[in-house]
Amino acid sequence: MAKEIERKFLVTNTSFISKAISSKHIRQAYLSANPDATVRLRITDGSAFLTVKGRNSGIVRDEWEYPIPVSDAEEMATHLAGGFAIDKTRYIVEHEGWKWEVDLFHGKHEGLIVAEIEMPSADCNPPLPDFIGKEVSGDPRYYNSVLSKTPGIPVE
Repeated sequence: MAKEIERKFLVTNTSFISKAISSKHIRQAYLSANPDATVRLRITDGSAFLTVKGRNSGIVRDEWEYPIPVSDAEEMATHLAGGFAIDKTRYIVEHEGWKWEVDLFHGKHEGLIVAEIEMPSADCNPPLPDFIGKEVSGDPRYYNSVLSKTPGIPVE
């Protein structure tokens, strides 16, 4: 079992796009949005994954991820989840030795931009790039599983 240790922030501007070392298109559907056992389908540039995550304990949670055929992910999303509820472009931005994942949302969440930083331990304090705004790590409104069930951008 792997542990996911990450902090999440709102992004204040799009300067990260010119700093990105790569980007990819991501579509996600949720078979379960239960905080105790979130089950996600993800298709990223021709690859598909089934991911199971446990409840957050601060910024730490259990995570298991398995590759699956894209056709299976498409069928499960359509037949079991009502389609893909999350559509975003993920940009990878290196900043002072850290890799930031910045998600620019499309569709019903157009205008939302969230940055995440995965860390080796919960006590890390990575330097923040200039496009980073308010931290929303503990705010469930910004969990993709919650966004998948809600229209629009969370109101601050």
